[in-house]
Amino acid sequence: MYYAIIAKDKADNLNDRLKARPAHLDRLRQLQDAGRLLLAGPHPAIDSEDPGSAGFTGSLIVAEFPDLEAARAWAAADPYVTAGVFTEVTVKPFRKVFPE
Repeated sequence: MYYAIIAKDKADNLNDRLKARPAHLDRLRQLQDAGRLLLAGPHPAIDSEDPGSAGFTGSLIVAEFPDLEAARAWAAADPYVTAGVFTEVTVKPFRKVFPE
């Protein structure tokens, strides 16, 4: 089943985010290589593909896990969590309907 990992960034965290980004992306690539990643990306703080110094307000990851506990455990070990980038992380089941 898919699970949505919805994370909220702490304020003024761009430097922390950039430091943790390579390790965060490595974990996402592992999910992608295993065919388990549906989508992932950040929420820009402003209406722009590249928000520059405005940074980001959070992230969304939708990936396949065996169960909710496995999804929560994966999210808790994310480098953005361990680096203190995220202030809040919600993990919940997600059912993909479209595109088919």
